[in-house]
Amino acid sequence: MTIKAINPATGETFASYQEMTEDGLREAISRAHNAFLDWRRTGFSSRAALMHQAAEVLRKNAGKYADLMAREMGKPIRDGVAEVQKCAAACGYYADNTEQFLATEQIKTEARKSHVVFQPLGVVLAVMPWNFPFWQVFRFAAPGLMAGNGAVMKHSSNVPGCALAIESVFQDAGFPKGLFRTLMISSAQVDAVLENPLVRAATLTGSGPAGRAVAGKAASLLKKTVLELGGSDPYLVLEDADLELAAAVCARGRLINAGQSCIAAKRFIVVDKVHDRFVELFVKRMAAAKMGDPLKQDTEIGPLARHDLRDALHRQVESSIAKGARCVLGGEIPRGPGSYYPPTVLTGVTKGMPAYSEELFGPVASVIRVGNEDAAIAAANDSIFGLGGGVITGDIARGERVAAEIESGNVFVNDNVRSDPRLPFGGVKQSGFGRELSHYGIKEFVNIKTVVVG
Repeated sequence: MTIKAINPATGETFASYQEMTEDGLREAISRAHNAFLDWRRTGFSSRAALMHQAAEVLRKNAGKYADLMAREMGKPIRDGVAEVQKCAAACGYYADNTEQFLATEQIKTEARKSHVVFQPLGVVLAVMPWNFPFWQVFRFAAPGLMAGNGAVMKHSSNVPGCALAIESVFQDAGFPKGLFRTLMISSAQVDAVLENPLVRAATLTGSGPAGRAVAGKAASLLKKTVLELGGSDPYLVLEDADLELAAAVCARGRLINAGQSCIAAKRFIVVDKVHDRFVELFVKRMAAAKMGDPLKQDTEIGPLARHDLRDALHRQVESSIAKGARCVLGGEIPRGPGSYYPPTVLTGVTKGMPAYSEELFGPVASVIRVGNEDAAIAAANDSIFGLGGGVITGDIARGERVAAEIESGNVFVNDNVRSDPRLPFGGVKQSGFGRELSHYGIKEFVNIKTVVVG
């Protein structure tokens, strides 16, 4: 079987890769485990030196990696460079801070000595998505390897070149051979990886069905998982908001990565008093974004990653319109090659429409009109998801108070939701469980061991 790389801007296949055999898969896992057995005994300073070198490899090759992302999943080239730079920053952050994060903790008890140590688990399976093909991996790999673990990765099938490039980053940086391995396998082979006794845990970023499948299998084997799944992030625009700011924040949040982000702004819940003016300004901002060839420096919105994803998004738009939503911008598939979809704004969105209750993974905004703050909070929480959210208000104290009422793992006031190595990241409800990043994230895949001396 072969894995094909298809350019979503042209529809052309430009590279093919051979899937691993079962024997090759077992060998890759065994090599990762053997590399881990030595790696776990290295000091933090030795690990940090290699992780800093990985950051340098990333920075040196940022343009090349961004070009690869553009060709494989349509990310505009300038956004790809920024993504690689963020990965390098994460490598540096964990290189500099892991020793402190995982320092032995002395606990006072009746015993002569009591302390807690943090030790690596072993080889961790990472099942990764295509939308941020470098960042999603490095936000797991940097802390995971710094903690002393090994890693094997099953990346999304439409970014095979990115998957192999990431493996090469660690090889070129001088990490032990085999410690981080890309597995060129199909989704059907993930169960076999989880069943391997040398694989101790798993992390997945992706869809709800994929998360349930991996978590269910891992649970049957008593292996820990961390899941970051879908989101339908609400942004609440209150009546005291600066509407120019609100329009800018909301448009930027909706259009990031052509709307293909779990933490992209998706539902815009606007208080009635400012609804019409907000929509006017918001539509203007959305319409101004330049859609085009992701390899051009001035492109802001590239194609969606695959034709089937574009078609599924359009069906959600058409169904919402059929149920009473009004399309005030976009909503039509462009003619010509590529899986492009224009910035689209739906107003009059109400319960029962796909635009209200489903995740729209593309540049489609759902505007929901509400009467007041309490109704806005209720609408925000009327979702199966709970990943991120935003509050736009002229009163910071009010924004913090409203943020506390939103059922999600991340809430930003007067700004866009985004991940940051210094802050924990993850969701609640059907957006997953566990945390990535910060000192919380690095402790997800360690053995928190109590040692008592009597």
